[in-house]
Amino acid sequence: MIGAADPETLARELLGRELHELDDEEQAVICRVAAGTYSQLDADEAAQIASTFGDRLADRVARVGGSWGFIVFFACVLLAWVLINAGYVYGVPVFDRFPYIFLNLMLSMLAAMQAPVIMMSQNRQSKKDRITARHDYEVNLRTQLEIVRLSRKLDKMVHLAIREAKKAEDSIQEVAQEMRNTTD
Repeated sequence: MIGAADPETLARELLGRELHELDDEEQAVICRVAAGTYSQLDADEAAQIASTFGDRLADRVARVGGSWGFIVFFACVLLAWVLINAGYVYGVPVFDRFPYIFLNLMLSMLAAMQAPVIMMSQNRQSKKDRITARHDYEVNLRTQLEIVRLSRKLDKMVHLAIREAKKAEDSIQEVAQEMRNTTD
């Protein structure tokens, strides 16, 4: 049976490599599995604890900027801008005639501000994904360890059952032989 506190054996049994051949992350996971401890927090909890106001703001901007609600709202704003500045809305002065240079400036500024904020949010999400992948890897190793342990336990039980069945069969044959000898 695999020793619960032996990372070297676990590395050989589960990964088919020596512990020193594994990268740092794999070694850390194997050591946690061997010690029977779990990694600290899941990805969302770790991200929430480490997040700053700017991080949370970036996530909100990305959530809003990447939604259908934002797209529909922004399309309505653009349509209103064009209708007002094309002179179709009476009583409202035209402030940005065709080719809508001020609109172009505003859109460029919005894109210049929104793109890096969305990228910050994506970077945070990729960090969460890496943490989640590490957790999944650890769960998979733990599952594999339990399967190996159960398989070995089952093998021992089967061998014990076979041995007991052979003993019972031998006893039955001895009794049958004795009965044959006494009837002869």
